[in-house]
Amino acid sequence: GAGLYGCPTTVNNVESIAVVPTILRRGPEWFSSFGRPNNAGTKIFGISGHVNNPCVVEEAMSISFEELIDKHCGGIRGGWDNLLAVIPGGSSVPCVRGENMRDAVMDFDALRDVGSSLGTAAVIVMDKQTDIIKAIWRLSKFYKHESCGQCTPCREGTGWMMRVMDRLVKGQAELEEIDMLFSVTKQVEGHTICALGDAAAWPIQGLIRNFREEIEDRIKAQKTGRMGAMAAE
Repeated sequence: GAGLYGCPTTVNNVESIAVVPTILRRGPEWFSSFGRPNNAGTKIFGISGHVNNPCVVEEAMSISFEELIDKHCGGIRGGWDNLLAVIPGGSSVPCVRGENMRDAVMDFDALRDVGSSLGTAAVIVMDKQTDIIKAIWRLSKFYKHESCGQCTPCREGTGWMMRVMDRLVKGQAELEEIDMLFSVTKQVEGHTICALGDAAAWPIQGLIRNFREEIEDRIKAQKTGRMGAMAAE
């Protein structure tokens, strides 16, 4: 096939290329014996965050999240009841609430069913000591910095989203801004040449879908605090 400059081009990642010799040696049936149909093979999982033993491990596709964490990471810091949220596929995919993650299967189809994606399988685990709004703000700051500025929705949208996230972290926003922020993510997502626009939009969508109550509570607490201060004056 024609690729870069009209020449035959291999566009692949290290993980795909590294597994080729073993597939050639052992055969495609061996590789396909791992994982569920449509999600066959092995995957390199990079697990970071609030687990007892963060690590990088090659495992069978379709392993359950619970088995992955218990077998290789020595469990969740503070136990399974302390699990708040998981970003299962790298910082660009939406987070999933902890209670929806424990039984989740680590493959592309299953994680789509819980509103996220396996992505690069860079699993970020967050326990209940995490300020989830601040964690997602940090990602929006990263994607704003990473935007190259070529596409207007991403160039303008990443900065705009980060500034709203700034205020959500402090609770200094109006409740209506939550839906407005969500609608802006939809104007960025799918409207850029590369996937950075999507990557900036999805973490915020995941936050709003899964943790709206926390965002609202913070805004209400700030409002109550301000009203108390005004009354005191």
